[in-house]
Amino acid sequence: MELSSLLHDLHLSSSSSEKPRPSADLPPITELLPQLQEKLIGSPSDTCSLIGRVEQLFQAAHPYWLFSLGSANQEGEWAELQAAYCSVIGALIGCAALPLCDDDCSPLSAAAYQSVPIRASAVSSTLTALIDSWARGGGARGGLLLAIAPPLCVFSVTHFQDQLWTSSTSRAAARRLQEALLRAGQWRDSAHLLMGDQENRGILGNVLDILQPQLSKESLFRCESVKFVFSWTLLQVTRPALSPLLPRLLPPSLLLSDHHRPENCMMGVQCLHHVVLHTAAADLRQFNRSEVLYQALFRLLFTTEEAVIQLVLSCLLDLLLVLEKPPASLAPSLPRRKSCRHDDVLRLVLTHMEAEHKVALRRVYAAALPPLVDRVGVAICRHLRRVERVVLGYLEIRDPPEETSRLKILEVLQKIIRSAWPRMQRRSASLLRCLLRLLVDVSSDSELSDSTRRQLMDQTSVCLRLLDACCHGDVQRCLLQVDSSCCSAEVLCCLETVTTTTDR
Repeated sequence: MELSSLLHDLHLSSSSSEKPRPSADLPPITELLPQLQEKLIGSPSDTCSLIGRVEQLFQAAHPYWLFSLGSANQEGEWAELQAAYCSVIGALIGCAALPLCDDDCSPLSAAAYQSVPIRASAVSSTLTALIDSWARGGGARGGLLLAIAPPLCVFSVTHFQDQLWTSSTSRAAARRLQEALLRAGQWRDSAHLLMGDQENRGILGNVLDILQPQLSKESLFRCESVKFVFSWTLLQVTRPALSPLLPRLLPPSLLLSDHHRPENCMMGVQCLHHVVLHTAAADLRQFNRSEVLYQALFRLLFTTEEAVIQLVLSCLLDLLLVLEKPPASLAPSLPRRKSCRHDDVLRLVLTHMEAEHKVALRRVYAAALPPLVDRVGVAICRHLRRVERVVLGYLEIRDPPEETSRLKILEVLQKIIRSAWPRMQRRSASLLRCLLRLLVDVSSDSELSDSTRRQLMDQTSVCLRLLDACCHGDVQRCLLQVDSSCCSAEVLCCLETVTTTTDR
């Protein structure tokens, strides 16, 4: 039966006010669905019109006919109905499929996706009508919903993100589809949809089954939407559901993190960080997974993209706690402690900091240094020569307007003095000159706000007091020789707090 004839027999039209009703004269839905699939695949020129008529069918046909709810189907017939609906949904989704990139190096332009949003909006509306009709039928035979939910979820996630292939209309339609799916299955949110619970089954495994053929090295970057759907899916999943799926989630995440395009690399690192945070340490250490992650992230420290470096350092700090105990937490022992991965990361960061001239990267490194110094504790003595060069170099260079780098380096200096105070006396002269020069520079810098200037001077005063405590009052004796001929009244007032109050 032709679709137009069927619509007429059902009294379906855009102006019809009749309520959906079953018809004994209609053919079984299992006979119509394969015909719909063939038409959707075989008529690309009239696709939008055909999708609109399919939406009319789903909106106005009686649920008992659409889902064969009134008949006593055998198990095989019910499986046939599920397969037929999955095929039709696949054909509908294919009508809004994204074009493939020629290679993994150059993404397609916006013009290549020009026709996608219109078709995606029509498909989303049609699939929403199907879900709503299923809900009107009382949601019986929930196995059908679980069968069609994974492709609907993948499709909606593809099109509700703000990307080149979406418009405000298509994004709104895709979100309505996602909301209808959640309502129909009584899932609280997207995470519940994927992971489920004792009452509602999740669809995470089936979603990964759909994505899996496209997650290989050869295919992952050919279709721009796949990486976004994969990343969105992974970021919804938390423990304990994440651990059993590590063999399926880690390889694509590593492929993304190793890509030459910064946006793909950042997406991969975010996925890896989520895995580290939401997987038990024992599961991460199993099969040497944590070491593989460490090596992949350590290599990324050689990049020059500040956004990538920031994500990598944050992820590495959490991963190091899985790989080893922080040196600062280890009890003192007679044998000399061996160098560890914390030392390796700190050593590389300090090396890069010495040679770095980009302000944005200097800020990223300076922000990452305090937690690293905290982790190594007294073992910072191994790196004192390099740390001293970094401190002296970073305190000399302005970083307006908020002076983030200088403030972080002053914090680092305070931590170092507290941890390695016996080694500070021999370095006090160079550090004292640098801190006094900083006070003079800050006091005469008209571009700084009053709050930033005060913060810098207060933190410098703390460093001077700590340094004086390590040097048994030598810093105080030097500062007493400073008078108004050398610096401003503001600096003298700051130094007075050091000479009158000393942390010993």
